[in-house]
Amino acid sequence: MDYHALGKRIREERLRLNLTQEKLAEEVGVSTAYIGQIERGERSLTLDKLVKVVNRLGVTIDFLLADYVVATDDHSINLLIQLMHDRTAEEKTLAINLLKVLFADK
Repeated sequence: MDYHALGKRIREERLRLNLTQEKLAEEVGVSTAYIGQIERGERSLTLDKLVKVVNRLGVTIDFLLADYVVATDDHSINLLIQLMHDRTAEEKTLAINLLKVLFADK
């Protein structure tokens, strides 16, 4: 998976809010180097860190991940299964709760 678009969006939103990498890293609970790697597309975010980033930047998960949306439901389901396969029970519960929020009727 190419993380460059995700990193670019995070960087753009961070700059829009006049946040330094250091400040965002501190608020998310990671190192400044980790934020730099994310922004350069060299690394992915864990689910819990993704939630912290979107909350701090004031954006939605779907906004940050918009370039990962795929055309078919089957492909999306297979990707989700692959992502969740080796996760802990806590991470799976967090993901399910996030999906419930994302797909709740408005």
